[in-house]
Amino acid sequence: MTRTLKEPDREKTADRLLKSSANKFYDPDVDIDWTAPLVEGKRFILEERSSLYGTELWDRLTPEQRIELGKHEVASVATTGLWFEILLMQMLLKEVYEQDPTSAHAQFALTEIADECRHSTMFARMASRIGCPAYGPVPWLRRLAKLMPTISYGPARYGAVLVAEEVLDRLQREQMTDEGVQPLVRMVNRIHVLEEARHVTFAREEVTRGMAKLSKAEIGYQQFIIAVISYFVTRAFINPDVYKAVGIRPRDGVEAALNNPHWQGTIAWAGEKIMPFLQESGLVGLPGKYFWRKSFLLPAGR
Repeated sequence: MTRTLKEPDREKTADRLLKSSANKFYDPDVDIDWTAPLVEGKRFILEERSSLYGTELWDRLTPEQRIELGKHEVASVATTGLWFEILLMQMLLKEVYEQDPTSAHAQFALTEIADECRHSTMFARMASRIGCPAYGPVPWLRRLAKLMPTISYGPARYGAVLVAEEVLDRLQREQMTDEGVQPLVRMVNRIHVLEEARHVTFAREEVTRGMAKLSKAEIGYQQFIIAVISYFVTRAFINPDVYKAVGIRPRDGVEAALNNPHWQGTIAWAGEKIMPFLQESGLVGLPGKYFWRKSFLLPAGR
């Protein structure tokens, strides 16, 4: 049973997170050596986390092409993360606009916005440094996502943030400790993991608190909205154009990835920390089950 948090806890948590932010933060402009050369032969992601790993298309690639594909996939994930962080900053600003700016809660929201600004710049610089375009989501999804700050609110809004952050967090925690991954990518991952841990705590408590205040009808809406957003988030991680970098037609790459048990398993694995929390909170329900399963975050039959 999820504990219902009282309002004083909100300020207490925000105050603690503010202190943590003051003590532990990075400035990517200073803490990353952007001039350091990339290491010849090192990967940009773990091979088994590639969207095509285990497929016939993967088997046809040379070792060099596999590294190249991973480079473009990490750039796609990073610039998609950048896109989602911009949406998050919009949502946080809307909330702060309505709050007392002297509260610790509003001040941590502003601190999180500052963190996300640095992260967005860091992701953009990494994509540029490794020689990749700013992939981000496909154009139609970028346009559709403008509705997100309008149609989402409360627990679904924070829950969707958690899906994006915790799925990415699990992938990054694995990569940042692997010596076979490029040092630049590992450092970017390390910075993001450290600072996102505070954001996750903040968002989890907002979900718990918000769900306790909703009517039954509102809960159904929240369950549907978070599932739809989460579906688009997982689909957006790999832009179809990444496959062009290794001579694969985008349509063929997407088809192979979506039908690839290894890629489906990677998404499910990356969501193993957040899905139990969302289920316990009541944000996973029948109105959104179709989209949860299509996202690969919820196995078929559950």
